[in-house]
Order: sequence, then C-alpha cells, then structure tokens
Amino acid sequence: MVELPEEQRAAALRQVAEIGTRRTGLLAEAEQLNGPLRAAAVEAARVGAQRSRIRELAGVSSKTLYGWLEEAGLEVRTTRKSR
Repeated sequence: MVELPEEQRAAALRQVAEIGTRRTGLLAEAEQLNGPLRAAAVEAARVGAQRSRIRELAGVSSKTLYGWLEEAGLEVRTTRKSR
C-alpha cells in the first residue's frame, strides 16, 4: 500500500500537535513550581546555604536567583558592568 503525501503531512502534523500539547502541559506545570522553588531558594539563602549551590540545585541562572534574593530583602552584592 502506498502512503499519499497528504497522509504523510497529516501524520506529521498530528505528531507536532501531540508533542506541542504535551509540552504546553509540562510548561504550565513547571510554571506552577516557580513560586515554591523561589520560596525554597530564598529560605536556603537565609539559613546560610551557598548561593552557587542553591542556583545549581534550583536549575536557575544567577541573574534569576539574585533577583529573587534581592526582592526578598536579602543583601546582594552588585557587580561591575563589563566594558
């Protein structure tokens, strides 16, 4: 049996739709974890955990972590801008 190009395109688009729907759900779930992750990271910093370790375990950039800490009222060292 020969598969028509239209059927191949439809199958490919179904796969894109399925994966896209799954991805959207996972991104929404990840978004819901941002609040608890932020709170846990701030608490870890408050009790003296190394910030580099917090960042590593949280899987966030240093910019994100330091933004969270600054907004929580913790002292954040400023850096010089590169030239």
